[in-house]
Amino acid sequence: MKKLTFLLLAALIPILTATAESPAAPPVLGAEAQGLLTSFYDYDATIPLEDRIVERKEYNASIREKIVFRGVRGAMVPGYLEIPKGAQASAPCVLLIHGWSGSKESWWKDGGYLSGGNARKALLEAGYAVFALDAQAHGDRIAENDYHVVNLYEDPNAPPRKNYFTLRDIITQTIRDYRRGIDYLATRSDIDMARIGIVGYSMGGFHAVSLTAVEPRIKASVGCVVPVSWQEDPILNPANYVHAIGDRPFMMAQGKEDPLCNEAQSKILYSLFPKGNTRLVLYDSEHKLPVDWVADAIPWLTDRL
Repeated sequence: MKKLTFLLLAALIPILTATAESPAAPPVLGAEAQGLLTSFYDYDATIPLEDRIVERKEYNASIREKIVFRGVRGAMVPGYLEIPKGAQASAPCVLLIHGWSGSKESWWKDGGYLSGGNARKALLEAGYAVFALDAQAHGDRIAENDYHVVNLYEDPNAPPRKNYFTLRDIITQTIRDYRRGIDYLATRSDIDMARIGIVGYSMGGFHAVSLTAVEPRIKASVGCVVPVSWQEDPILNPANYVHAIGDRPFMMAQGKEDPLCNEAQSKILYSLFPKGNTRLVLYDSEHKLPVDWVADAIPWLTDRL
């Protein structure tokens, strides 16, 4: 992996070009390097999933299963799959991808930083299944990082702690794990694999861009507060993935005063998407969006799945 990363960066760096329209514009890779970048997320699909259901809860209107499967690097990946009762024989499914220091549980909490429970319930009520994993070193997987990922959503003043996983490690591995998760969904007769979408928030907003780019089974996506502050690393720059999304529907929900991607930066990133199937909604907020984003984003997404 280290050799692959070195070769990739060696190819990427000489091809970086900066757009001159604005100092806020992210650098964008040339076409050849963009193709190389997406291949960085290839994985061995022949690795056995060894999936199993470890918990099943029945609610008034849905059934939630906790599942585990074997990820790309051998560790077991935990997640929730919730399916509304009375859904079609095979339900469309939306991946819910949490942000840094969050977990899959963020989508089962009403209000909160993400308004995650609000989004999940809106999808279930519309007849969609939802599927959420813990990112590497987060949630049930935090032991991989010696319990050192501080939940900044719960305590924004928490002191920094040593993190032996880099941001890139966590983000890129999570993309591959979600691709394995989609492989798992494909084994289920109750999931409509022709109608798979994404809602991602913050780090998950970046995943909404990059996972859609590298995974053709994703048909429509919403990225909330997609960060561009990591653009110094070409692997973590969302601008380098937009081309591979093509004309698939993509919505950005952004905060005008977000320090990770302000209004000007959001508009520049949005300008890179082909027009026609895209939407940008700006809110008078910082990184924490008002709950209104749910009412804007979920109907937009379900209309396109």
